[in-house]
Amino acid sequence: MNKDQIQKIVLSIIGFIALIYCYFTFFLGPLDRSRVLMAQTIADTQAKTASSKSELKKTANLELQAKAATSHYAALKAMTMPGAPIAWFPPKMRNFFAAQGIEKANVKLDSSGGYKQPELSDWIRDTWAIELPLSGYDTLGNAIAKLENQEPLLAVQRIAIRTLPEEQQFQEVKLNVQIALLAQ
Repeated sequence: MNKDQIQKIVLSIIGFIALIYCYFTFFLGPLDRSRVLMAQTIADTQAKTASSKSELKKTANLELQAKAATSHYAALKAMTMPGAPIAWFPPKMRNFFAAQGIEKANVKLDSSGGYKQPELSDWIRDTWAIELPLSGYDTLGNAIAKLENQEPLLAVQRIAIRTLPEEQQFQEVKLNVQIALLAQ
């Protein structure tokens, strides 16, 4: 081999090495980075899709809750009688307790006021004092249970029971009840 041929072989080897270096650096390197980036993008998109599916389920659940709350609210609005509560609430309570076997119920308004929450601005809260001069224990217990079960907008706040010394089987009862009413 002469000197020219050795130079050509060495230059060919250097050129081949440079070609392999350029191929791996400029062609396969960006392609590999692009593949890694694409895999990350696919993983992010799948995570977002899964998150979106869970959000859709939450939204559907929220829609069901909103429908139930709306129907519940409409039912509560329908329970509020028209007119001033001072006109219809005392007779309603007297009739209720008379039907339960407790006569002579005295009902009077203690206080009235609105709710502090802005979403309840259409509602008022009335506190009533109900005095039952003669009542038996089990009759009273059944009456209070029925009252709270039949009137979902009413809550018994306080009960004061005093035994009558002349008639031990009867008690004098004072109830404080609170009722939520739609403001007229």
